[in-house]
Amino acid sequence: MFEQTFKNIDDILHKDAGCSSELDYVEQTSWVLFLKYLDDLEKDKKTAAELSGKDYKGIISKEFQWENWAVPKGKDGKLDHHKALAGDDLCDFVNLKLFPYLKKFKTDAASADTIEYKIGEIFTELKNKLQSGFSLREVINLVDELRFRKNEDKHEMSHLYEAKIQNMGNAGRNGGEYYTPRLLIKTIVKAVAPEIGNKIYDGALGSAGFLCEAFEYLKASKKLTTNEMETLQKSTFYGKEKKSLAYIIGTMNMILHGIEAPNIIHTNTLGENITDIQEKDRYDIVLANPPFGGKEHAEVQQNFPIKTGETAFLFLQHFIKILKAGGSAGVVIKNTFLSNTDNASVSLRKLLLESCNLHSVLDLPGGTFTGAGVKTSIESNRNIIND
Repeated sequence: MFEQTFKNIDDILHKDAGCSSELDYVEQTSWVLFLKYLDDLEKDKKTAAELSGKDYKGIISKEFQWENWAVPKGKDGKLDHHKALAGDDLCDFVNLKLFPYLKKFKTDAASADTIEYKIGEIFTELKNKLQSGFSLREVINLVDELRFRKNEDKHEMSHLYEAKIQNMGNAGRNGGEYYTPRLLIKTIVKAVAPEIGNKIYDGALGSAGFLCEAFEYLKASKKLTTNEMETLQKSTFYGKEKKSLAYIIGTMNMILHGIEAPNIIHTNTLGENITDIQEKDRYDIVLANPPFGGKEHAEVQQNFPIKTGETAFLFLQHFIKILKAGGSAGVVIKNTFLSNTDNASVSLRKLLLESCNLHSVLDLPGGTFTGAGVKTSIESNRNIIND
């Protein structure tokens, strides 16, 4: 059901003048999908509250609830075409009322670790690109047919959403930014073997594939208590992402996987001087595929003892410094790192061997990252020295 719906939505977006690439298809599908998911989430919370004899105050006010603006229905349960907005009326409502309303959540939220704040962040960064309100009406009607109330539905949807994100990554080929294959992520997470209570970090978040897979791994590791599930929700997963679209997609991806208020920050990780990292800033687990092939300016390079313009080499220094003593990491790196004779490569290899307990290097075949044109390796290690 999800797969065919996504294909039908792509067909509609392809015909709209405001959407010109796979990146646009993912972005525009995402915000509509997210609001439908949020509506189902609210219904689940309301039902749970009623069963326990409690009141539930919804996040979204009545005018902006899915069933009121997106798909008003008659007594027969079918779309009421007299009330349902379309054409310019729908675009005006979304652009001039809905998005401004949702943006305000960021400033009105009690704190940054709430789903309200994340909603505000998402709609501060996104905009509706569909120029035709009739195309938007078709997309909304298709998304309304989807259900997120059962775990198997959520699992199927998140799996297919990941496939769309992969297509987006392959369409946006610049600066070495490729979305990590799901099977490779699963393998790395399984090898690193995080446990409940670990703080898990990805400083090159992208679409949050590593954190989402670590969440799935930990959920399946044992029958979780209420406290353990709360730990997973609030104090396990952390990340940073520089690019706006990747940050928003990563945030939504985590929420769609069931992490309601992701602890991720929109920032340039490499802008932080690693000498300022203290023990309280460190993590038990690092999982990442940093962008390779990109270049950082001299002022950013000053934040690192080993000077290099190669972003992946700067990230590797960051990850080593931010990993707790005894912590574990699985990081993707360019294969040439193993053989290059430049000063930065030699110094980094020495750092890995002397300050970390390097466990293994997995040499990946060419083509693992579709279209990347470079070979990669996985560094797996445990930190033994931080300072």
